[in-house]
Amino acid sequence: MNTDTGKVFLALYNSPETFLKTSEDTKGTNAVVKGKKAVAYFKGLKKGEYAISLFHDENDNNKMDTKIFGIPKEPYGFSNDATGFMGPPKFKDAMFILNTNKTITISVD
Repeated sequence: MNTDTGKVFLALYNSPETFLKTSEDTKGTNAVVKGKKAVAYFKGLKKGEYAISLFHDENDNNKMDTKIFGIPKEPYGFSNDATGFMGPPKFKDAMFILNTNKTITISVD
């Protein structure tokens, strides 16, 4: 992250069908940025396949600001540092397997 302002919003998905959508299975949290890093915890997760999306709300207005055609103005990232072509990545590219406690590092652009 380039700045300590704002916070990071994270969403955790457990299937390709719910990836980047709001559903009852989607878990979300936010984290304060300190030292150009943010740390968030998801507790009580079952073993399985998951993917994370996040964005850095630099101006702290509680939403991802976008440009024309919905292109994000604020930094964002996905688990596995997955990227998409002409849009967000697919679940399979951002997916990781959770079978024990795990720490994941995600870069933001």
